[in-house]
Amino acid sequence: MRKLKRSTSAAILVATLAGTAALATAAPATAASYQCKTSTKSVDDAAYDGIWADNWDFSAKVCAKQSGDYLYSYASISWDGPVIYEIDDSSIFDGAYFKVQAKKSVPGTDPVLKSANYHGIESRLENSSSNANYNNHYTTPVMKTKVGSAPVLTDGELYLDWNNDGNGYGRHQFTASPVV
Repeated sequence: MRKLKRSTSAAILVATLAGTAALATAAPATAASYQCKTSTKSVDDAAYDGIWADNWDFSAKVCAKQSGDYLYSYASISWDGPVIYEIDDSSIFDGAYFKVQAKKSVPGTDPVLKSANYHGIESRLENSSSNANYNNHYTTPVMKTKVGSAPVLTDGELYLDWNNDGNGYGRHQFTASPVV
C-alpha cells in the first residue's frame, strides 16, 4: 500500500509540474492586449424597394494582437436591422459571411498573409427577436497567423448576398485594426 501512495504522490507532483509548465508557456500569448478599431456602415437591403425603412446599421470592431511570431485576429460585429413582418426569416439572404484578413503593413497595398471566411454570421443576421426586430451580434473565432516580427494588422469585410436581388455578394469594408 505504501508503494501505491508514493506512486500516487509522484503522479500528482508530475501532473502539477506539467500544468505549471503549460501555464508558463501560454502566458506570452495572453500578455499583450488586443488593439482594436471600430467603424460603422449603413447597408441598404438591395432586395427591397418598398416604403418602409430597410437599412441595416452595422458596427464592426476589428482587433489584432501580436505575440511572439504570431498575429491573433478577430472581429466583433453588431447590427441594428429593420423590423420585418416575419420572425426569424431565413430567406433574407442567399448568403452572408465576414472575412478576417491578417495583413503585413507595408507602404502601398498591404499584402494578405492569411484570410478566413466566417459564415456563422448569416444565421445570426436572420435571427430576430419575438417582435421581428433584427438586432443582433456575432464574434468571429480568433485566427492565428505566423508572421514573424513584421508589422501587421487585421482587416475585416462583410459580404452580403440579398435574396432575390440578382446581384450576388456585395462587399462592405470596415476600418482595419491598428498596426501591431
